[in-house]
Amino acid sequence: MSIDHAAIEARRAEIRQRYVLPRRPSSSARGLHHIALLSSDVERTIKFYQELLEFPLTEIIENRDYKGSSHFFFDLGNGNLLAFFDFPGLDLGPYQEVLGGLHHIAISVDPATWERLRGKLEMAGVPHQIESGASIYFKDPDGARLELLADHLGEMYGSRVL
Repeated sequence: MSIDHAAIEARRAEIRQRYVLPRRPSSSARGLHHIALLSSDVERTIKFYQELLEFPLTEIIENRDYKGSSHFFFDLGNGNLLAFFDFPGLDLGPYQEVLGGLHHIAISVDPATWERLRGKLEMAGVPHQIESGASIYFKDPDGARLELLADHLGEMYGSRVL
């Protein structure tokens, strides 16, 4: 199967022309409150995110929707949170992997932090892939795909996206 790259780029340009407004209106949202993922082991998840990736745990409370389940949060900076739920006693079976259809979460860090965390991932034996010298892709203990990106918030590979 051959891919018509010129046609794909022409379609992308058409969509950009139609939908990327010259004067972008304000968003109706105040910001991203949190992204919620699943955790099969609360303590293991806390050690991974707080100790390895240096995202401070801010709170752990009971999940209001499922008695006995924990809902816990990590600070990603700039008022952004990454949250987790565990569901003890609830077998999610094959659906655990596809809930939400998440591809990956990209988290911006400064270049010095990117280098330090890359070293920590290597020392911890966490398999990872480096792309374009600015992105590190890896999985958390439950298989969620993460990216540490050395680009500034609102930028992607030198282009302004916000």
